[in-house]
Amino acid sequence: MSGFRNPDLHCHSNRSDGFLAPGQVVERALANGVDLLALTDHDEVSGIDEALAAAEGTALRLLPGVEISVSFAGETIHIVGLDIDHRDADLVAALRDLRAGRSERASRMSDELARCGIRGALAGARALARNPELVSRAHFARYIVSTGLMPDVKTVFDHYLATGKPGYVEHQWSVLEDAVGWIRGAGGLAVLAHPARYRLSATQMKALLDRFQAAGGEGIEVVGGAHTPEEMQRFATVARQRHLLASRASDFHGVDESRVDLGGCNPLPQDLVPVWSRFCEVAQTR
Repeated sequence: MSGFRNPDLHCHSNRSDGFLAPGQVVERALANGVDLLALTDHDEVSGIDEALAAAEGTALRLLPGVEISVSFAGETIHIVGLDIDHRDADLVAALRDLRAGRSERASRMSDELARCGIRGALAGARALARNPELVSRAHFARYIVSTGLMPDVKTVFDHYLATGKPGYVEHQWSVLEDAVGWIRGAGGLAVLAHPARYRLSATQMKALLDRFQAAGGEGIEVVGGAHTPEEMQRFATVARQRHLLASRASDFHGVDESRVDLGGCNPLPQDLVPVWSRFCEVAQTR
């Protein structure tokens, strides 16, 4: 089916909301037998050069990637870009603007948490973030856990940070067509990340997929760390019906927070066309 035995095409470093440095992500992936890895930090590409350097001369091929936040039907949707030119000027500028929006959201989130009696949340979250431009809900959740108020990150989200909860802040992310356009403009391939996570009706999911493909989106994560076996079957059917390339991705953030370790996902159904077949073709032509 392809020359890669254990691809993992969505993971995070501490340049966004992961725990490990980019080079450490590569080292862990290698130790786990991953041979094709995409580093896809949220709205950020600053870790890619370190990851590329760590992968050089090893059995692992590193794809420069990114995960871009999009607003759609009241949900935050994530679009993964694979094999991008991480120095593309338009992409870099767009991501810089998105990170500025994240900083403003973080300030508002801290204000909302203070109204709930959780003070100093912004300073605490920033202290846990390797990248000061990218303070996420995960960093707030980790800070709240560190205070002893909640036992784990999931509980924090359930009580404070999920949609509709006291610390949640609405935010307008990028437009779907823009995000796909930035990825394609940087020479990359756009993939809809963890589709089962979105609280969309069947009609809304159809509209999302229609717009995604019309904009030039080509792939969908079928097998992932957040997907149950039933959800994998559901989106395998979507990939077949819509002729989308199928991706396999752990969405790894860290050992203690991620359901699946790097390279630990189930295999794709044999009849699907894997997204990494595109990268095998590229490698053969180089």
